[in-house]
Amino acid sequence: MNAATHPAAQFSTLAPEFCEGIQYYAPSWPGFAEYGARPAIAAGARAIASANSPAAAYQTLLAADALRYLTLQICGAKASGHPGGFASSAEAYAALVMLGHTNIVTEVGHHAPGFYSAMFLDRSLEEMGIRTVQEMRDRFREKHGLLGHLSGAIPGLLAPAGPLGQGQHFAMAGALLHPGTLFPVTIGDGGMGEPYVLNSMMHFNTAYPEVTNYLPVLIWNGYSQEHHSMCTTWSNAEMTAYWKGHGFENVFLVDARNFDDQDQAGAYVDSSQFSFDRRQAFAAAVLAAADSAARSALGIGNAGGRRTVMILKQLKGAGVHKLGAKAHNLYPADTLDAEHIVAGLQRRALSPEAWQTVRDNFSRAGGGPAAKTAVTEHVLDIVPLPRLPIQEFKPGEKQVPATAFGALVAAVGQADPRFVVSNADGNEASAMANINVALKIRHPVEDGLYHQGPNGQVYEPLNEDACAGLTAALALFGSRSIWLSYESFAINGWPIVQTVAQAMAELRRKTPSCICMFTAGALEQGRNGWTHQRPEIENYFAAQMRNGNVYPLFPCDANQIQAAYDWALGTYNKGIAIIASKSPLPVYTTLEQAREGIERGAVTLHESEGGISGGGKTVVFAVTGDMVLLPVFEARDKLEAAGHKVRIVSAANPRRLYRPTDVAWDTVSEPDNAFMDDGHFNALFDGDVLIGVSGGPSGPLEPILLRTRAPKRDVMAWKRGETTASAGEIMAFNGLTAEAMAARAIALLG
Repeated sequence: MNAATHPAAQFSTLAPEFCEGIQYYAPSWPGFAEYGARPAIAAGARAIASANSPAAAYQTLLAADALRYLTLQICGAKASGHPGGFASSAEAYAALVMLGHTNIVTEVGHHAPGFYSAMFLDRSLEEMGIRTVQEMRDRFREKHGLLGHLSGAIPGLLAPAGPLGQGQHFAMAGALLHPGTLFPVTIGDGGMGEPYVLNSMMHFNTAYPEVTNYLPVLIWNGYSQEHHSMCTTWSNAEMTAYWKGHGFENVFLVDARNFDDQDQAGAYVDSSQFSFDRRQAFAAAVLAAADSAARSALGIGNAGGRRTVMILKQLKGAGVHKLGAKAHNLYPADTLDAEHIVAGLQRRALSPEAWQTVRDNFSRAGGGPAAKTAVTEHVLDIVPLPRLPIQEFKPGEKQVPATAFGALVAAVGQADPRFVVSNADGNEASAMANINVALKIRHPVEDGLYHQGPNGQVYEPLNEDACAGLTAALALFGSRSIWLSYESFAINGWPIVQTVAQAMAELRRKTPSCICMFTAGALEQGRNGWTHQRPEIENYFAAQMRNGNVYPLFPCDANQIQAAYDWALGTYNKGIAIIASKSPLPVYTTLEQAREGIERGAVTLHESEGGISGGGKTVVFAVTGDMVLLPVFEARDKLEAAGHKVRIVSAANPRRLYRPTDVAWDTVSEPDNAFMDDGHFNALFDGDVLIGVSGGPSGPLEPILLRTRAPKRDVMAWKRGETTASAGEIMAFNGLTAEAMAARAIALLG
């Protein structure tokens, strides 16, 4: 079909301006005058008029090859990037665009160059100054350009994609928030080997059976990035049964092998090697399947939507430089001058007229460039919240921080019907049964005893990835949500929160912060042993504080956890993790002090009479956490009895305690440069001895240790877990006793 290719110079007077940078062109395909010269998406239309139109199928194939060409050329421009996986998806992506469905997300970060090519063709990249192919080549995989894996910061792209197994959450969140809009999500069969991909969709399908307007599109190409995929030996019937077993009612599978007329070996074939007529037939079949799948998911033409999946079975690398896993990524030798790259580009070369047709179709699909029409390109309207029913507890009384927090979460859900709470291990087990009572667990079985029903707002898959995934995706897409978990298990879902927080740092719009609350089980789960004693994730949070928009909060009591959540709800584009206990603990602050500690970063809970000006030595305890304050206050008694002065400071929001130069605050959306100044910092932490204390690891104390002027300092923190009968015993196992703290302070005082 493209046997005679020509260098770009021969077509320079014919090529549209946006084509500058394309290296090879070819004569028009047979039938172009009849089927390709007039865009199948008419001016003013959002999609093709009919999926059965020969011109629509013809132009779907044109678009697929245009995407392949651009994908390979921009990767070759940097001898870097991943063309092979997207190449096998090209017909599916092109078909969805031709049908007007442009709110497309992906699970596969390696498909980035293909998605960027699509955003170039629909003119979205003009929003970042990329108007020609040459400019796209220049800025691919460069700072302030097109990063190697997808980011929602790129105009027209809805969500990031990096770690496998995350993309479906964004499609489900979009479907939940935007009924009537289709959210296709491309999934690779390499990533599908991770069990949580379909596991998370199955729970969503059960919890939200009426939400069918997301469409998984499995790109079944037989390979992951370095070897055969784990489902490569499955038959079509087995793959269909696998999806149906996870709650999908309609499965539309197109197998390229059924169109092969070149006697290719193996179960997976390259459609670009077919004769021209068979390529057209294959493209027509993909377009028809995509249309049927979209109609099924949206409920067009029947009584209601059906849970639907589309599967495209085609060899990885179809139509580019290599096949199989060898097509996955380019290496330094894979330049645009390399023979196999040149040959791949020449095979996919199109005529200048064809490029214009593809550009016209893509820029009209869905109502215009995705940078202007995608649902995430606009701030989502959400209901305003009333004043939260914050209850001020009296200092000295005992209250459960988690329960006080739960009352506010319940109030948010009652005010905002789109608000979703997720928890894998159960709210009741975390002393937050009040959330379930008010909002109900979402479950198809109505049961008042368990506070569950089909319209509940509490999402409880027993999978932290599924919990974190849906709620983080909802926040990114503009809605309020919260993920609740044990700190011990949060690591299983935290990577997608990190992904979303990074995406929020880059967004060009405001969106509610991604908020989590983790019950600090390390000191509360003695009988459960080390499996429930994993506070080390706090060091993960601490490392992210320097990113600029991540805030771990350590409220010291039931008043301050309310202040923490109230503050978090008023923020945008941030990742916020609140860590607190589910046990009755003393209240140390007034509500005014609680708010001060969250807003400024720290607050004094106790200071010996006379302060540091009274003559005598002063010991400062800088503390993150709530339960660990129990031995700290006991140590105070011992030190004061020995004639020393003690100040106890709760470091509730340690990110505010860094110096501005420590944090990339000025590189993120919705920047926050509220850092405690030296005067206030020194007033809190100056002393003869400073001891940082944490019921978890020491990382969150870093900003204090960096800035303190105390001549002697030390840290007492978590070491490891063990089975114990009480919180006191596990603290003793880790050296966090009043005796140990007092002894260490006296030793440092000399």
